[in-house]
Amino acid sequence: MQLSVEIEKHSGFCGGVINAIGKAEKFLSGGHKLYSLGLIVHNEGELERLHRKGLETIYNAEQLSADTETVLIRAHGEPPETYSKLKSLGVNVIDCTCPVVLRLQRRIKETYSKIHPIGGQIVIFGKIGHAEVLGLVGQVGSDALVIENMNMLSKALESGALDLKRPIAIFSQTTKSPDEYKDICSVLKSRIEEVTGQEPIQDGSLEIHETICSQVAFRHEELAEFAASHDVIIFVSGASSSNGKVLFNLCQSRNPRSHHISSPDEILPEWFHDGDHVGICGATSTPRWLLEETSNAIGSL
Repeated sequence: MQLSVEIEKHSGFCGGVINAIGKAEKFLSGGHKLYSLGLIVHNEGELERLHRKGLETIYNAEQLSADTETVLIRAHGEPPETYSKLKSLGVNVIDCTCPVVLRLQRRIKETYSKIHPIGGQIVIFGKIGHAEVLGLVGQVGSDALVIENMNMLSKALESGALDLKRPIAIFSQTTKSPDEYKDICSVLKSRIEEVTGQEPIQDGSLEIHETICSQVAFRHEELAEFAASHDVIIFVSGASSSNGKVLFNLCQSRNPRSHHISSPDEILPEWFHDGDHVGICGATSTPRWLLEETSNAIGSL
């Protein structure tokens, strides 16, 4: 079968993941034991590679043993209580929280201190239970409403969990869809206008914070164009990658012949026709070496 294959040039690890993995590898090269608090990256192949180098994953501070010396905090960040717990245990911390996430944490904390005394509410557009979101909610003592989609926004409004007569500040998880966040904010703004009769941005009753990572936002625009310009799209990401699910859905919306895989072993020959121009792309948690292995596998069909 004759196929032309192209790897999307900006697919692969984002800066935050590159930094975390680089620091982990540097530490492990000294022969030391290192524990990652949560999965350092949502990609099974890369996790296995790092595990062979000596990286162990734990999921909460209670799993730390008496001989634990060093813990890595991944790019997603952690709530303040995690740092307090690690400090009380005397554990050395390698903090790899992404600078974009750190800035968002500070903005949420600062905004909360300003609007909470006047009855204001913090809303976060993100995935409930996601590591980054847990860190964001932790900045305000869990006094924030997390909205995953338009349906959840509607339910929050109907139930009164979100009171449109109180000041609202909305933020987004850094890796969410820019278009979906824009739609959520637009509906929220319109509903406030209906209830109060006022323009909420102008009177300060609604603050919309643009907190999606610029690298992620750019990837959405570029990936949409890439997907539409190929016959077949092979999207590579870990099964648990939140960013991967968002980006794959974007690809599929632009190209119905899009397929999501975690490893080259999942590729099926029937996805392709002779002469197809195949595009390979991935999430911010997909290593470049896995994209290249996928390209080689398709080239050998």
